[in-house]
Amino acid sequence: MSQIWQPRELVHRDYDSHPPSFAPGYKTSVLRSPRNALISLQNSLSEITGPIFGAKDLDPLDNDLIMNYAKDGLPIGERIIVHGYVRDGFGRPMKNTLVEVWQANAGGRYRHKKDKYLAPIDPNFGGCGRVLTDENGYYFFRTIKPGPYPWRNQASDWRPSHIHFSLSGESFAQRLITQMYFEGDPLIKQCPIVKTINNDDAIRTLIAELDTHAAVPLDCLAYRFDLVLRGQRATLFENRTQGAV
Repeated sequence: MSQIWQPRELVHRDYDSHPPSFAPGYKTSVLRSPRNALISLQNSLSEITGPIFGAKDLDPLDNDLIMNYAKDGLPIGERIIVHGYVRDGFGRPMKNTLVEVWQANAGGRYRHKKDKYLAPIDPNFGGCGRVLTDENGYYFFRTIKPGPYPWRNQASDWRPSHIHFSLSGESFAQRLITQMYFEGDPLIKQCPIVKTINNDDAIRTLIAELDTHAAVPLDCLAYRFDLVLRGQRATLFENRTQGAV
């Protein structure tokens, strides 16, 4: 039986909420921002037809960053749960969405050969994980709350504590990337990257709220971070371009 095509609602994007590509206060944007107008390219067949992820593609510990790299003990730092829903702009759940995360450790250092920050590497913390959303678009993972760290932008600039998120839809062309910050962090307002966003409502979509109802007593706190892909309450994504879903 052939499928019957059904029209989908279209939500026009508010382009005023997205930061400019060229933002001198964010030093590396000066070299990375395009000099010419962007060109729209036709996606290849492989870019629009895969990959398709399933539960068998993930390890049981992929969403437990506290345990998935532990070797000789547990990682050091504040244990937390991050959870929430991935929905479209009309509140419909986005099921089987691959959510990938990566972050610094409690001292603010990444497990990356180019990270030269003086904070030590935690031998029991890898700093990355992934999870699939369920039928309701829900996801959760356990981790260590990342620490802030200095970076070579201006002399005294620091990045707030944050976790990087990547969401993969039904194809490679639908991958979206953003960052999650923590409620109450005073470094958010001072961050040159956050300052490129001229819309306070858009900034609030990047801040996870403390959720004591989801906390585990005598174990860890929890933070709620919902991601909305399109519409009036859309989460701000770093790599979303004009016309992207």
